[in-house]
Amino acid sequence: MATVVTISPVTRIEGHLDVELTVESIGGQQQVIDAKCTGPMFRGFERILVGRAPRDAVQLSQRICGVCPVSHAMAASMALEQAFSLTPTDNGRITRNLVLGANYIQSHVLHFYHLAALDYINTTGTAIAMSPWKPHFALPDMLTGPAANDLIDHYVQALAIRRKAHQMGAVFAGRLPGVASFLPGGSTEVITSDAITRFQALLTEIRSFVDTVYVPDAQLLASLYPAYKQIGRGCGNLIAYGVFDLNAAGTSKLLARGRYTGGQLDTVDLNQIREYVQYSWYSSASGLHPSVGATDVQYDKSGAYSFIKAPRYQNVVHEVGPLARMWVNGDYRVGISTMDRIVARALETKKVADAMVDWLGQLVVGGPVYAHKSVPASATGIGLTEAPRGALGHWVSIDSSVLSGYQVITPTAWNCSPRDDQGQLGAMEQALVGTPISDLSQPIEALRVIHSFDPCLACSVHTVRPGKRAAVVIAG
Repeated sequence: MATVVTISPVTRIEGHLDVELTVESIGGQQQVIDAKCTGPMFRGFERILVGRAPRDAVQLSQRICGVCPVSHAMAASMALEQAFSLTPTDNGRITRNLVLGANYIQSHVLHFYHLAALDYINTTGTAIAMSPWKPHFALPDMLTGPAANDLIDHYVQALAIRRKAHQMGAVFAGRLPGVASFLPGGSTEVITSDAITRFQALLTEIRSFVDTVYVPDAQLLASLYPAYKQIGRGCGNLIAYGVFDLNAAGTSKLLARGRYTGGQLDTVDLNQIREYVQYSWYSSASGLHPSVGATDVQYDKSGAYSFIKAPRYQNVVHEVGPLARMWVNGDYRVGISTMDRIVARALETKKVADAMVDWLGQLVVGGPVYAHKSVPASATGIGLTEAPRGALGHWVSIDSSVLSGYQVITPTAWNCSPRDDQGQLGAMEQALVGTPISDLSQPIEALRVIHSFDPCLACSVHTVRPGKRAAVVIAG
């Protein structure tokens, strides 16, 4: 007989996520046979932005998420640049890359040490059997002894590294979290020798941590849990928009645009993206392209179970994130699984941190940092970039010199979407199916799969419905 396990909310992620698992014994092994990922909050930012001055989008869209505001500032700036027919200066482009790179580092370090690694460490009976390590699950396969102690020590070191990554980014951002310097055409931060020196000193320390602590820890964890190189595969399709422009035209990127669909590498045609809402709490038409998308709430909609829409490319489910970027770019093609997501993220951190050294050397002290154009009366624009968690797109429409339309497709919308109109499960839902569950009261195996995606529900849905209490509930 099937058992329903509800994890509500999934902890140690940004925002709220509810996951309903249907578990059944198959061949003597309990495993997930169905999954539903629910975003129980309403997205409101697209509607808030309509009627605003276009440049407001750079600042307001950052409030979508406190973990990856830089990515939203970047996407909004790029969308408006396309609408304004404006090319950023080289100094502006490079400083934006450096700030986004700092955000990648802090987010990836956060993910491994403070969100995901705790799924593998048993802290029972240790000196840290306290918050944030308690309450916790304790299962036989969780690490104890020297390996656990090392990860715990590195957890504390990682807190300082995250702070320093924020400090580093703030050199050219004005502040972090929340970027003060981005705008269409580049950045407002004047380049000085002192700023470059301060950034370089922090980057040197951070790169040492990444090379000698983070990457080895991620690779060690993968070696200790070989089963998770098979668990959590999911749809097997990957898509990336590309990120970190290396030239003014944006035709060369550190991490390229592309997709891996049905076992084949291919290009990305933005016209092939659609958002489906049959199982989402929206009354708007299903299957719309984001350039004409709508965000009209219908909370009592029959059959729906999430405020997240279901983005699809050519009606096919795709996963986004560091693994997708590294796979498309040819930097990591070992496998698609829970552990592959963790290792690819660590290796991407090193790739980005190393590239930042060259970018610093390309800055021109005292050179122009932004270009300016007036707001057009009517225009459209698309801003495509990559948040630490995956592909991010902003679609902008301007009429009478104000925003008349704004749609955002976030990484977590790709990864944590509900079923689409064809009944296809979302990427994370598919990854959960087949996951073995040893203890229904402690479904740690499912949490390991979920956390490997690094979901961010604040990015997917933005207004919480208060009054809901959370617990792990088991029902026959």
